[in-house]
Amino acid sequence: MTNQQILDALAAAVIEMDEEGAKVAAQAAIDVGIGAFEAITEGLVKGMNVVGDKYEEQEYFIPEVLICSDAMLAGLEILKPHLPKDYNQSAEKVVIGVVQGDTHDIGKNIVKIMLEAGGFEVYDLGRNVPLMSFVDKAEEVGATVVAMATLMTTTMEGMRTVVEELEKRGIRDKVTVIIGGGPISQAFADEIKADLYASDANVAVRILTNRQEAVA
Repeated sequence: MTNQQILDALAAAVIEMDEEGAKVAAQAAIDVGIGAFEAITEGLVKGMNVVGDKYEEQEYFIPEVLICSDAMLAGLEILKPHLPKDYNQSAEKVVIGVVQGDTHDIGKNIVKIMLEAGGFEVYDLGRNVPLMSFVDKAEEVGATVVAMATLMTTTMEGMRTVVEELEKRGIRDKVTVIIGGGPISQAFADEIKADLYASDANVAVRILTNRQEAVA
């Protein structure tokens, strides 16, 4: 197999939900000397981008996306130990979580997986996250992005509280706030002065990746 065929096989394994195939292709990449970072970005991430498009087009739904991400993670497990130690030193730090009062986290988990695959350093606070924890963690790690999600109208206002707290602590201008989830809209994002709104996981990752490229 040529290097390109191996990279294509990595992408295909993710798209086809083939965990074993992802492991085999990842090992093949190492064996022929393809750099681990190239294998991740030109293989696994490309595959996950296609999965994101299929999700957006309603060809795939959340269960399929989760199985695809399992395949991607299986490949990552083999490739990660071969990454150069400094490969992620300049990565943007993202604090992500589902706001206090909500325990729905499938969408958040997909965003996390896709951001990690895209080279972001992700601090996942989980679900039902106390509002001050977003700000505390952002301060602690020097995060440049705070990503919040909720599927419940009753917890939406918590996002406003986080934005206001970032302002109080004087770090609002250093942090991009992105919000999403079922009841969230661009109008609500504008109202609470969030920077970005994402209608689904794929859009969230695309927005942040494009922003990262613009910053670079």
